[in-house]
Amino acid sequence: MSARDPGTERGSEIQGVLMADFLSQYSIQRWLEMCPQGYLDGTVYGHDPDETEPEELLEIGSLREASIAVTVQLIAGERCALAASSGLINHAPDDMSKTFLATQTLDEARHVEIFTQRLIDLGVKREDVNSTVADLANPNLVRFAEVLLEKVSSGDFVAGVVGQNIILEGMAFSVFEMLQAASAGNNPKFAQTLAGTIADERRHVGFGENSIGGLIRQHPEKRAEVEKMQAEMAYYMLATFTEMFSDAGTRMEEAKQLAMAKGENPMEGVSWHGADLATVTPSEMEAVLADTVLGEFKTRLGRIGIDYQTPKVPA
Repeated sequence: MSARDPGTERGSEIQGVLMADFLSQYSIQRWLEMCPQGYLDGTVYGHDPDETEPEELLEIGSLREASIAVTVQLIAGERCALAASSGLINHAPDDMSKTFLATQTLDEARHVEIFTQRLIDLGVKREDVNSTVADLANPNLVRFAEVLLEKVSSGDFVAGVVGQNIILEGMAFSVFEMLQAASAGNNPKFAQTLAGTIADERRHVGFGENSIGGLIRQHPEKRAEVEKMQAEMAYYMLATFTEMFSDAGTRMEEAKQLAMAKGENPMEGVSWHGADLATVTPSEMEAVLADTVLGEFKTRLGRIGIDYQTPKVPA
């Protein structure tokens, strides 16, 4: 009988500890401790029970309409995330991935619910929510979702997780951060709601990076297909940004004038990725958001062995 190599034994022990940590990080118990028993404890629809939408936002028609339009895009994105995460569960290759995707499914369902509730808080009747989303959801965002859900429906776990947990969640993470920065001074209710979703998205993106790299190495033939999907989804994302920000100028100026008339500017001194939110123009903000998201895509895709593909520029 040959003697055991102490180095090999020690390596196996370390690997076992790392795997145990990995499993516990994405367990239901960990999710319970972090989310419902953690940063969501005491909240109602993601915010403190006594927080409401600002009166000015509800009273000024153009600002209310803008808030409804933005919230519709969030609902459309989260409905896609809910369908994707739930659809990927039965295609997951191991129990850990199934368990995490089950918790993510509940996260995404919560996101749909809290943003739907915001529509209602903004004055949309509950029975009109679906028609409002159908009418106002940006067609490019709808197509973005369709590209991802086609992969999920076909049972393509690798492409599905990259599309869901890196591309969709990476976009959502940055959009939520931008909206939270813009809302912190004048809408604490919305800012707090976004803070909880940001915490969720950070966890989702981490899972995508940690779980999919090994599968990419096992299936190198998937790289070209995943890279094509990334470029296509990124194009529809950029087209969505272009259309949304092109409609934002008048409303942004109206909000600034309202604040100045009251002798205050909630954006004063607030910046996001180098953009001064008190003075930034819609086109400048669009550029900052696009550069931020695409930069994150490039970094995260590189970590899992996927070559970032520069998308076409929307006309």
